[in-house]
Amino acid sequence: MKKITLLFSLLIFSVFNSIAQEFSLDADLRQRFEYRHGFITLFPDAADPAAFVRQRARLNFKYNSEKLNVFIAIQDVSTWGDTRQIFPTDGNDSFMLFQAWAELDLDENWSTKLGRQIIAYDDQRIFGGLDWAMQGRFHDAALLKYKKADVQFDLGFAFSQQGESVLGTTYNVLGFFTYKAMQYGYFKKNWEKSSLSLLALNTGFQRFDNSTSAVADGVYYTQTIGSYFTFPLGAVNISGSAYYQFGDAYPVDESLSAYQVALNATYKAGSTLLGVGAELLSGSDQGSTDHKSFFPLYGTNHKFNGFMDYFYVGNHANNVGLNDFHAKAIFKIGKTSSLLVEGHYFASNGELAGDANNYLGTELDLVYTQPLIKNVKLQLGYSHMFASKNMPLIKGGTTSDNTNNWGWAMLVINPNLFKHSFK
Repeated sequence: MKKITLLFSLLIFSVFNSIAQEFSLDADLRQRFEYRHGFITLFPDAADPAAFVRQRARLNFKYNSEKLNVFIAIQDVSTWGDTRQIFPTDGNDSFMLFQAWAELDLDENWSTKLGRQIIAYDDQRIFGGLDWAMQGRFHDAALLKYKKADVQFDLGFAFSQQGESVLGTTYNVLGFFTYKAMQYGYFKKNWEKSSLSLLALNTGFQRFDNSTSAVADGVYYTQTIGSYFTFPLGAVNISGSAYYQFGDAYPVDESLSAYQVALNATYKAGSTLLGVGAELLSGSDQGSTDHKSFFPLYGTNHKFNGFMDYFYVGNHANNVGLNDFHAKAIFKIGKTSSLLVEGHYFASNGELAGDANNYLGTELDLVYTQPLIKNVKLQLGYSHMFASKNMPLIKGGTTSDNTNNWGWAMLVINPNLFKHSFK
């Protein structure tokens, strides 16, 4: 019996050892100082600005072989000073498992990916990794994936619970658009210089019998369908998207009909990249009982509609929507540095109360990026919101007369710590 066990072990070892494998360990360290004087919302009277340093320390473990890929990311996200010195434990509970997934090849074209993972597609408007936020965004999900040449097709499934229940499947987590169940299909076709993708997403939220009760009463669903595309038009690169949301509006569980459309154009003039674009996100009229407000759900929303996050970053749900007209220029400075200058003109999509003009404000964003050494870069940012007198109508009545600006500086360090290939 011992000989049989030994022979079997040697056989398994020889097969395992014959497969090309790779293991790597990467670090993602960043510290970001922020000065907030009207960030996310208007700066009120008789208030002090906020200032702090937020940091992330993340380790990424990767294992790749012919048929199996494994990825594990652990991280600590904290604010300087939020844990007292010589405290025996991390009092802010900042350590977490960010990703932990395995992808198994089923054959030449099909694979399955299971576990905690980033789901990101296209320009990350509906699904994105939200890397700007120190904690990032993940999903506990199962994916069935098809990839062949220039065609990609994914099916995704998620079912959320708070723990191992004995009875029932009530999901009493009421975070911002936190779903109980999710299913989606994603298709993408690439050509030489163009692409087209289609997304169909169904998200289910726990229904309760009334707003103050924890008694579950089924699940209600919101559907999002749409497309993203890219193509060249001479020397101009065109991209855009169009999505429609219907079903039940979160969190009011009433009939929803909403849309998003976007069109962008970029042009390279020497070493300078120029861009213009517009995005329309439908909204409900103030005072109306209709639900026409589109929400981009699980995307990297900080990337869109201005860096000051006045819209769709943990806010502006079930509101008047947004019309965003924007232009940008990215200037190359020297061999490695760059300066982004971007402006946004904001207007409500739905009607404001009292037939007020729908102009909300104009935002200016500046971002300077300077690589320091290999795997280390410094970024400096400044944004200014020139809010109109009607911005208070969607920001709780806070005055728009005060200065609204935001500055930040971030150091990003992301070296590879270890990499080894073996058989």
